[in-house]
Amino acid sequence: METFPLDLAGLLAIAAGLGWASGIRLYATLFVVGLAGRLQWVALPDGLRVLEHPWVLAAAGLMLLVEFFADKLPIVDSLWDSVHSFIRIPAGAALAAMAFGGQGVEWQTAMAIVGGSFAAGAHLAKAATRVAINLSPEPFSNLVTSLGEDSLVLLGLWLMFAHPWLLLAFLGLFVALLAWLLPKLFRLLAGRRRVSRRAASQPR
Repeated sequence: METFPLDLAGLLAIAAGLGWASGIRLYATLFVVGLAGRLQWVALPDGLRVLEHPWVLAAAGLMLLVEFFADKLPIVDSLWDSVHSFIRIPAGAALAAMAFGGQGVEWQTAMAIVGGSFAAGAHLAKAATRVAINLSPEPFSNLVTSLGEDSLVLLGLWLMFAHPWLLLAFLGLFVALLAWLLPKLFRLLAGRRRVSRRAASQPR
C-alpha cells in the first residue's frame, strides 16, 4: 500500500485539493478518492473513511457517469454547472473539513473555509469558461475542454497523495491564474452579450 505524509503539509494538500477538485468534478473526486482508499492504494484520514463505503462508492460512481456525459454536451454542461453551483461549493468545504476530522473544530472550520474557497474558484472558472466556449458554433472545443478537465482533476488527485507540496504549489499558481483570467472571461462574455442584444434589436 502506498503511503503519504499525514503531517500538516499532507493534510493541507488533501483539504485544499479536495476543495479544488470538487469545484470541477465533484463525483469523480468522491469516487476516485473513495476507491483508492477502499483498494488500500492510499491511507485516507479518518474523517474521509466514509468515502470507502460501498454505498457511497455506488452513488458517487452513478453520478460520475451522469456527469461525464452531461459535461460533454454543449448547453447541457452549462445547465449542469448552474445546478451544481449549490452543490460543489458546500461539498468542497465539507470534504476539506472532513480531512481534518479529529484535529479540532478550529482546524475543521478553517479548512472548510479554504476548501469552499478553492471549490468556488474552480467552479466559477469552469462555468465561465464553458459559457464562453458554448458561444462558439462548433462542438469539438467543448469535448476537448471537458476531457482536459477530467485529466486535470485526476492529475491533481494523484499529486494530492503522492506529492503534496507540488499540489500546494500548483494551487498557488491556480489562484494567481484565476485572478488574471476571470476578469478577462467576464469582459468577453459581457461583450458578446452586448453584440447579441444589438443584433436581436436590429430590424429584419
